[in-house]
Amino acid sequence: MTQYSREEVMDQAKMLADMLAGTEEIDRFKQVEEKINENKKVQELINKIKAMQKQAVNLKAYQKTDALQKVEAEIDRLQAEIDAIPVVQEFKEIQLVVNDVLQLVTGTIAREVTEKLNEANGGDILAGETGSKIRGRTSDN
Repeated sequence: MTQYSREEVMDQAKMLADMLAGTEEIDRFKQVEEKINENKKVQELINKIKAMQKQAVNLKAYQKTDALQKVEAEIDRLQAEIDAIPVVQEFKEIQLVVNDVLQLVTGTIAREVTEKLNEANGGDILAGETGSKIRGRTSDN
């Protein structure tokens, strides 16, 4: 198996990140994020929620449970109002797609590394055994 330095691996990771940043999904994510940042109603609602969240933290600290419940209910109402805005729905959808792509890449890397380790150590992937486990069993006998 070829040996690589940590620096070489990190350079390749940065190159992979650049490639991912150039995908259609990431490009769409950037466009929709820009729409959200330009949407005055969304920004106004976000600011209201942030202010109410600060208020909720203070109410919780002073154990004002009745007032806290009212503030939390208002936060939920405002969040539902934001969630009903089409551009926010679109943003959440593309965010899920981007997360799926990142999970796919992460999972593929993990699976490939595991397979390479098993191949190098003579492991049995189907049995779920690494090469060192197999070697350890035969050396104990």
